[in-house]
Amino acid sequence: MNDITDLTRPPAVALSRAQVADLFDLPFMDLVFRAAEVHRAHHDPNRVERATLLSIKTGGCAEDCGYCSQSVHAESGLKASKLMDVDAVLEAAREAKAAGSQRFCMGAAWREPKDRDMDAICAMVEGVNALGLQSCMTLGMLSDAQTERLAEAGLDYYNHNLDTSPEHYDKVITTRSWQDRIDTLDRVRDAGINVCCGGIVGMGETREDRVGFLHALATLPEPPESVPINALVPVPGTVLGDILKDVPSARIDDIEFVRTVAVARILMPHSVVRLSAGRESMSDATQALCFLAGASSIFTGDKLLTTGNAGHDKDAVLFEKLGLHA
Repeated sequence: MNDITDLTRPPAVALSRAQVADLFDLPFMDLVFRAAEVHRAHHDPNRVERATLLSIKTGGCAEDCGYCSQSVHAESGLKASKLMDVDAVLEAAREAKAAGSQRFCMGAAWREPKDRDMDAICAMVEGVNALGLQSCMTLGMLSDAQTERLAEAGLDYYNHNLDTSPEHYDKVITTRSWQDRIDTLDRVRDAGINVCCGGIVGMGETREDRVGFLHALATLPEPPESVPINALVPVPGTVLGDILKDVPSARIDDIEFVRTVAVARILMPHSVVRLSAGRESMSDATQALCFLAGASSIFTGDKLLTTGNAGHDKDAVLFEKLGLHA
């Protein structure tokens, strides 16, 4: 076994994929214990950030992401909509804050935004910030000028996920390259905006792909400040939804999902690790294990873009049961 005792050091450590694989192979109890130690060294273990995600422009995306109901390549029955009005977005942000969210994330189903939409986008960012919430946007690929405008508007976080390992990537999406994603992340980082970057597990990938995915995140020039870990929600009419509906073994089980969270925490000790899509189908016990293993944030509310999510009331009960606070 490779020496993995140094992986709790600050995030600039050079890591090998073999070291990451060794972490995944640890006995489950040892892995979760080690992740919990790292988590407690850098975070309050009973404090969990709550974030709300709103679809500000739904459907009609030209990308062919196999998991996404908003792709024009999917047959999900989802109708495309125009960009929401700024006032409507800010009203949703006020409701999210009143329900206890600390971060408000806005997602648009675009390959990349049009320059004509940037005035409204920046007004949303400025308005969310004025409410005292952290602002986050996910808009697809960005030009240098668009990234600078978001930075000038005061955007706190930009989300752009790697989705999966480099090797599994072209089995999920073909209309955008892995390098396209890296280029966007570089622009965001160079503009001084915090990076939110994670991916989706349970897309028929192997554990080696999960190793490669987390290794890629942890060895970016700077690890993401925020790392959302999604469990695939198979949507009928999407490529992966239709393929995996009859292959339940392809979906990730709860123990393997907790392992993924634990390894992410050990590799990126200072990052916020967020439980994202798929949480609505997890038991309270599974979520509790994720928090123990280092998850420090959740998406709350009734919907994540177009899929269901555990609502505020259910999360309040869970937080009370576990003694967690925002």
